Amino acid sequence: MSELFDRVDALVASRSPLPPPAERKRLRTAHGLTLDEVAAALDVRRATVSGWESGKTEPRPPERDAYAHLLKQLAELYPADPNTAAPGKDTAAPETFTNAPAPEARTLPTGPGPEAAAATAEENTQHSPANSAAPAGAPRPAGTARPSSTSRRPGTRKAAPPNTPAGNDPRFENGPLAVVDVEDGQVLAYCTGGLVLDVPAKSLPSLVDWTLKEARLGQLKLSGPGKDADPLIVLTEAALERYGLPVRLTEEERLAGRIPEGHKVIKQLTRADWKLTKRGFGPWARIYRAAQGSERACVQLCIPSWNALDTRHWGHAGQLPPAELARVLGVYASRVMTPRGSTAVTGLELMTALHPPTRASEPDADGKRHSEHNPGSLGKDPVDCAPCEAPDGHPLLKELPRFHVRGPGEKLFEEAYDWARPMTDAECTLRHLVGIDVNMAFAAGANGLVVGLGAPTHVKAPVFDAKLPGSWLVDLSHVDLSRVKVAKDKWADLDASLLPSPFTPKGEQPEGPAWYATPTVAYAVELGYEVRPLEAYVRYENGRYLDGWYNRLRDAYLATMADLGVDADMAPANFLTAMAGYKERDPELAIVVAAIKATVKGGLGKLRERPRGEGWRPGEPWRALSRPTWRPDIRAAVISRTRINLHRKIVKHAAFTGQYPIAVLSDCVVYAANGTSPLDFLPYRDGKPLPGGFKLGINPGLVKWEGTQDVLWGEEVRERFNAPELNLARYIKDGIVTDVDSGE
Repeated sequence: MSELFDRVDALVASRSPLPPPAERKRLRTAHGLTLDEVAAALDVRRATVSGWESGKTEPRPPERDAYAHLLKQLAELYPADPNTAAPGKDTAAPETFTNAPAPEARTLPTGPGPEAAAATAEENTQHSPANSAAPAGAPRPAGTARPSSTSRRPGTRKAAPPNTPAGNDPRFENGPLAVVDVEDGQVLAYCTGGLVLDVPAKSLPSLVDWTLKEARLGQLKLSGPGKDADPLIVLTEAALERYGLPVRLTEEERLAGRIPEGHKVIKQLTRADWKLTKRGFGPWARIYRAAQGSERACVQLCIPSWNALDTRHWGHAGQLPPAELARVLGVYASRVMTPRGSTAVTGLELMTALHPPTRASEPDADGKRHSEHNPGSLGKDPVDCAPCEAPDGHPLLKELPRFHVRGPGEKLFEEAYDWARPMTDAECTLRHLVGIDVNMAFAAGANGLVVGLGAPTHVKAPVFDAKLPGSWLVDLSHVDLSRVKVAKDKWADLDASLLPSPFTPKGEQPEGPAWYATPTVAYAVELGYEVRPLEAYVRYENGRYLDGWYNRLRDAYLATMADLGVDADMAPANFLTAMAGYKERDPELAIVVAAIKATVKGGLGKLRERPRGEGWRPGEPWRALSRPTWRPDIRAAVISRTRINLHRKIVKHAAFTGQYPIAVLSDCVVYAANGTSPLDFLPYRDGKPLPGGFKLGINPGLVKWEGTQDVLWGEEVRERFNAPELNLARYIKDGIVTDVDSGE
């Protein structure tokens, strides 16, 4: 009889209504669950759960019953706020990043002229990804609440269209940041969207108080267990003078990265019970008080004249007027996150913001919640790397002789390509050298990559497992590129002398056992060759840690490029036309694009940050080793996969066309061709590219035109510097060769 009732209960459950898509996502993120965790529990694909939350698809039995049961339990733990609009009334947006709140609809940021922005807002919104957050640089809606301070708008801005979405949290209604300037003796805070606030603060401590109590600045957290972003205040040169700070750092202060602890402004902060982090008062200063419960009291300062906005990554942003600088930083903040330091620091912080190390536990017997490990994160404690993964000078290597140089059999050396070869006689008869560049190559390498989350385990004579992240000591010298597998049952004969080896950054054939990351060894198997590792350091605790990070940065990049007139899914010829001069269409947004790219590379570089002075000596630990995000193995895996992705395309292209690269530098490849365009040598048939080969487009992993020079230019440069294998990819963009040794 009980079995009969169970079947009836199951029948009723199979027809019971499910929460609306937006509510499903809210419940999952409230509990700190990722799409991967839910998918694994229900034995479905991640994309399936994402479809249920976006409203594109609906679950079916038997998964529907289990999914309904999960949502019911979560709804009991996290009831909907009756003061908020019903989730079902909102249009569900596609999933943009793992374990994050649903983003707002994106509108076009304010451009140089308000009339042009208003005229093109609707068109650009249609071309941009629907899952992008509303840029903080967009015009602010009229009629929204303001802080108690007097506010005004500059004459060059006008209100946004009536359907522009407002901020969801009144605490942060004025955006994530403000640029503080002084005009005619009055202190003004330029916020995103064109809003300007009068600042009554007459000292830096009172400015910090005003920021936290009245300015209503900040940004909502990016994941359920995470923390809201602290407000960012950018100080112009006039503001620095007003608050008693130097406009420029002395040479000694610049090298130290801070002003002296005895400076009068630091004494003012101390008297007001404000504290500074260990890095002191530098270009990116953090001023805080100890948190009271869950309430944080922290303000981030950015000082452009102290080189906070490095020109290599932010271009001329530091010289922009306050309103324009607020727009640039605001768009970046809304699409990536509020800057926490350099683009490298922000890239690393974004990983943590999307996967916080801890979360709240289930209530105990007394109904209290406690901090516990957040599954899928790197945790709050650092783990040691494997000895082969440790850079020179690491404490794990302190027993090595002082001047010992580790070879491939002792050290994991996964780096980007820097390879070139002399041109053949046939290539010298062609007229041009054409460079193509992979968009967001290292971000694409991180997409879907399984990386280790915990400490490594040493294994002797293991059987290689392509699904297991780690470092493997294996001999790949037998892999012959003259005959490789290019499809399931299809082999190709190639000229190996014209190809770089996929196993070394310099493209040289390995000579014996060496350490490789999992993607490199897996590629040898893919090419059709057997591998027998001698030993390995593997990580049994693993996951797709970088997926959310990749999604966030990809969406930021695509949305900003769409605002610049370069959309995804353009026809090849139209794409090349759109890319020509895109930076001149809106130089401010072009700065954002450059900063997003720098965030990718810098964030990955921070995973293996080296000592930065501070009296460090080889064999001693340095500051970065205390971070759980100091993970050279993850960096190596991303670089390995990026290099392998590029080599796979090169091999497919060579097998299909008989064309081989002249030079490869990181994510840039140079070919000889009779024309000046990539379309003169990329094999398109009826508008479709070679499957698995190079494809023109703006999406990460696709390629764009990098530059074209004459073949005679290449030969003349190599002859002038007596370097027949000079890497021409380094100079293909503008043809200027200044210093071969330094690579500038």
